[in-house]
Amino acid sequence: MANSRSAEKKMRQDRKRAAHNRAQRSRLKTAIKKVNTAPDAESAQAALSEVSGLLDRFATRRIIHPNKAARKKSQLARQLNARQSA
Repeated sequence: MANSRSAEKKMRQDRKRAAHNRAQRSRLKTAIKKVNTAPDAESAQAALSEVSGLLDRFATRRIIHPNKAARKKSQLARQLNARQSA
């Protein structure tokens, strides 16, 4: 339990931020699934573009690690290229 008013406020802020970040990560996962389940190459490319922007933004805000953002972008691009060539 918090011992001071400032500690209580910090706990409230942390809970609020954690909930917001959790929602943002969920939004990102949904966008990634949209890339993987896209019916055709054009819609997959558009979804990949959207996901790349989200990954970069979340990495800048440290919602996810920057290396994870780079890794995910690379993986998705490779999957998309493999689907198009096959």
